[in-house]
Amino acid sequence: MYKKILVPVDGSETSLLGLSEAMRLAKDQKAALRLLHVVHDFLVAGGQGAAVYMSQLRQDLRERGEEILKHAADIVRQEGLEADTRLIETPGGSVGEMITEAAEAWPADLIVIGTHGRRGIRRLVMGSDAEYVVRTTPVPLLLVRCKEAPRKK
Repeated sequence: MYKKILVPVDGSETSLLGLSEAMRLAKDQKAALRLLHVVHDFLVAGGQGAAVYMSQLRQDLRERGEEILKHAADIVRQEGLEADTRLIETPGGSVGEMITEAAEAWPADLIVIGTHGRRGIRRLVMGSDAEYVVRTTPVPLLLVRCKEAPRKK
């Protein structure tokens, strides 16, 4: 049985699909939900004034992260559930690594992540936080794949 379910959210439709599945499981298992948003501000910036812009960017990213968490928590409450929320930052680090560490620290019984399921060059170009979690987490993981639009021929 799952008693603690960690759900990373980034505001995308894909992460909301993961949240929806996590809510179904939480209802069935009577599990606690924790919503996680990772502020990732890895950017290369230089020149005069870059520190000022980076400081403002970090603040903007934190505020947006809080909005994303609030929206996800509202969705959870509309389903008659409760969830606690966590905002963590990873300046220059891996979002996947932060998800894995947060799951271990809580400790979660399950991680539920929405994913695009990209492969090949698209995964390399876009990166894959879900793939990192798959490769490194000792916690059971459920990936909820988003249906992509059909490819043009």
